[in-house]
Amino acid sequence: MLFLSLASPLFETLFSLPQASDGASDQEEKDGLAVIAVSEDSKTLDSFLRFCYPSTLAEDPSLDNLTEALSVLTAARKYSLDLIERKVCQALANPKVLETEPLRCFAIARNARLKHETITAARYNLRQPLIPTLFAEIDLITATDLLALLTYHKKCAIAVQALMKDFKWMTDHYGSLNGCGWLFGRIDNPRYNNYCCGEGTDNRFFPWDNAPLAWWTTYMQEIYELLRDSPSGDTVRAAADRTIQKVRSASCAACSGRVKEAMTEFSNLLALKIEEAVTPIELEMNF
Repeated sequence: MLFLSLASPLFETLFSLPQASDGASDQEEKDGLAVIAVSEDSKTLDSFLRFCYPSTLAEDPSLDNLTEALSVLTAARKYSLDLIERKVCQALANPKVLETEPLRCFAIARNARLKHETITAARYNLRQPLIPTLFAEIDLITATDLLALLTYHKKCAIAVQALMKDFKWMTDHYGSLNGCGWLFGRIDNPRYNNYCCGEGTDNRFFPWDNAPLAWWTTYMQEIYELLRDSPSGDTVRAAADRTIQKVRSASCAACSGRVKEAMTEFSNLLALKIEEAVTPIELEMNF
């Protein structure tokens, strides 16, 4: 009783109310104590009552299970347990959960009208394809909510596509061909001559109007398509990792020795530019 009173002003008020004298009420009792009926199921009660227990005495229960998070949040609001509400919000904004379940986090956060958590989940959802698969919590949101998410996703994809058509961000960063000699096989430097990887032929991806190495062109072709559906820095980093493995497996002595360092720098640069492109775009949704 003490812990519940400390955790919630509602419980503090409830417990301070005068009790009916013996025989004056038909209040159900157990072991001489009044029984108060609640609508929450036992699992929800177990979680939020554990949250009421001081964390110095017991660890908080895990909220990695998103199905339980919403019911605990609802109970926390009902009983004015602000601390528990904040902890549920933290669980919905947990990167580990967001990376694997961004749509579910979005639906739960939106249903609970949590602005920061809804926007954060929408940003993480940029790592996923534009058209989502069916997920358990889809009934928690309206068609308008889903349309707002898809519209945001599409606007971000359009903004990112501009980076694939104008390489000023790249040429400004490296300064000149010599600034990224790893990318070209014909530079007046014996270290970069005699590449066995060949040159790309897709002139959409010719920085400084020069043909880069074929494997880099293939990488750019791949992310050009992927970013239409998943406009995220993680998309280009994951593709870069795949490219590094392919180049190393091709056993080109010149390229394999430089590809990890070069593509890590390049993909991080592009990921940063993607972040800058999508940051100004707003999720058009009322809270």
